[in-house]
Amino acid sequence: MDPGRIAVFGAAGAIGRNLADELERRFLRYRLVGRDRAKLDQAFAGHEHAEIFPADVGDLRSAGAAARDIDTIVYCVGLPYPSHALHPVLMRTTLEAAIAMKVQRLMLVSNVYSYGIPRTVRVAETHPRFPAARKGAFRVEQEDLVLNAHKKGQIQGMVLRLPDFYGPYADQGLANPIFQAALAGKTANWIGPVNTKHEFVFVPDTAPAIASLMGCAECYGQAWNIGGAGEINTLDFITRVYRAVGRAPKYRVAGRTLLKALGWFSPLMRELPEMLYLQETPVILDDSRLLAAFPNLHKTPYDEGIAKTLEWMKTRIAS
Repeated sequence: MDPGRIAVFGAAGAIGRNLADELERRFLRYRLVGRDRAKLDQAFAGHEHAEIFPADVGDLRSAGAAARDIDTIVYCVGLPYPSHALHPVLMRTTLEAAIAMKVQRLMLVSNVYSYGIPRTVRVAETHPRFPAARKGAFRVEQEDLVLNAHKKGQIQGMVLRLPDFYGPYADQGLANPIFQAALAGKTANWIGPVNTKHEFVFVPDTAPAIASLMGCAECYGQAWNIGGAGEINTLDFITRVYRAVGRAPKYRVAGRTLLKALGWFSPLMRELPEMLYLQETPVILDDSRLLAAFPNLHKTPYDEGIAKTLEWMKTRIAS
């Protein structure tokens, strides 16, 4: 199925920037939507097939203008932890605008928060959604808005859930600061237990999956998982990053007590204790459905992804 004219809402984030690169490689026409025109111009200089479109998706008129003449919206708007309550709010506005502008399809890029504490070793799309934190509840509400709009026949909706990611432009995640610390010869910070299993997806691997799913007519009306290159011990991941730059690993761990203390002074730190369950009882995604539907999707091995991330960071520092 031809996805038609595509708009990427939240284009300046890590998912949006990697997706824009993939759409450019596929010679597709697409619109890049974000709040800051200057930031968009800087991020996507050289993207010949892109239309830069500054808009506030929280404003109905602005979101409607961004959705006009669009067939498929990929929604990957990121929010800082203290603002997670806005996820369903912004989605309501986006859906209202998209439906008014007769957009045919909308894909929401979400995460594992909606699943809550895992009840199985690997978490498939059929796993119950019982969020263990307020931020997970906001994600459930956001996802339900999309899937319920699909059920009502208002728009074809789809949800794609990701684990933590690392790689180009993913500096707001948990993993990229480890690379920054390793390159600088400093100590990496980690939230919660460090000697537990985890999963990271190399963010460029998400873009082909998104592009494939949005062009799959029968894939709408469902939620999909995309996992990383397999589960990995968090300390092993940190060690591999430091070894890749020729240094011994150095890290410090912030537990629940310390985070609560820091929360008196920092709104961000105040939001972190409720998310510690992700380190204590990690969610490892089962994406066998996705890989069965698209067997050619590539999973970058951790050592290769680490090397590519470090190369990207060094290039950015040099420039």
